[in-house]
Amino acid sequence: QVQLQESGPGLVKPSQTLSLTCTVSGGPITAGYYRWSWIRQPRGKGLEWMGVIRYDGSTYVSPALKSRTSISKDTSKNQFSLQLTSVTPEDTAVYYCARGGWYSGTYVQYDYWGQGTQVTVSS
Repeated sequence: QVQLQESGPGLVKPSQTLSLTCTVSGGPITAGYYRWSWIRQPRGKGLEWMGVIRYDGSTYVSPALKSRTSISKDTSKNQFSLQLTSVTPEDTAVYYCARGGWYSGTYVQYDYWGQGTQVTVSS
């Protein structure tokens, strides 16, 4: 059984960098041609896909967030991470990690999700 768990600060000040980590258990993130995504949901709004990292380390980030977003992985810890720079209150949302997502025009359905973590951007 694959499980994902997000971790990171719940409160970030405007203009700072948000860093979140997703710890995966139940299988290596480098196996099976899987892709691993970050998704967020502001209160009262729909899900927004942010970006993805594949088993081989290649990444693809939403064009809307490309200038501020990077995704990386640490295979020794079976984790992948999100960094979002220059945050504003509009970045306040529940952030999720999940297995699946978009890459190079192809979509793989999400099959496992983390429980989500609330991040608030406020001074």
